[in-house]
Amino acid sequence: MKLAVILAAAGSSRRYTQSGGIRSKLEEDLGGRPVLQRTVELFTKLDLDDVNVGPIIVAGPADEETYAAFCEHHADRLSLLGAKICRGGVTHRWETIRNALALVPADSTHVAIHDAARPCTPPALVARVVQAAARHGAAVPAVDTTDTIKRAMDTDAPAQDLDPLAGILGVQEQPTRLRIVRETLDRTGLIQVQTPQVFARDLLVRAYAQSDLTSTDDASLVERLGHKVVVVEGDALNIKITRPRDLDLARAILGVRAPEGRATHKKF
Repeated sequence: MKLAVILAAAGSSRRYTQSGGIRSKLEEDLGGRPVLQRTVELFTKLDLDDVNVGPIIVAGPADEETYAAFCEHHADRLSLLGAKICRGGVTHRWETIRNALALVPADSTHVAIHDAARPCTPPALVARVVQAAARHGAAVPAVDTTDTIKRAMDTDAPAQDLDPLAGILGVQEQPTRLRIVRETLDRTGLIQVQTPQVFARDLLVRAYAQSDLTSTDDASLVERLGHKVVVVEGDALNIKITRPRDLDLARAILGVRAPEGRATHKKF
């Protein structure tokens, strides 16, 4: 197997910075190396029989100024690891993957697509997905849903919740928005899908040749072709860094300290 790797790194980190982060989550220090570098190393260190990894393609921001800053921060480190950077999509994730897929060599047999913000993926998980994709053409890791799942909807607050004094004084009060439960779903058979998702290259190319590419993951596009996607065991430790507290959890998983807890010469 010749395995190309695409890392989706075009996100704006909006939720991360809105939750108190001061920079892009991919630039955060994770044991002396940026989060993005840690994720790339998952694949540079991958040691599987009959699997040749490469190229590793990091799909960064689309905006010219942001892309330039992204390259300035990451290009040197990634080039030392043999990874290359390309521009991602403007709005949608599928645009990002499509741009990177165009750079995958024709002699690659399979493609792994991974969230750049998942630096803690256990090597055994990667091995399971790769091996399943080698046999079945498409595979994803997932964990069972253990929480109760409900569908919610936003609605205006009932009239009795509005301030009656505002009506007497002629003050126009803005209705309060409430999120309410619409229905409780049967969680039987529901799973939470993670990455990396691995596909035969030709299958993925056909999936991205479809006219409607609206989806939340790449497996959805493959499913539309009628191809079965095999599910392998995921891992609760395979977290995606979305908010600052996730970075703390990633440090705990990897057993590394925050920068303020390390000697100066071990900081980047």
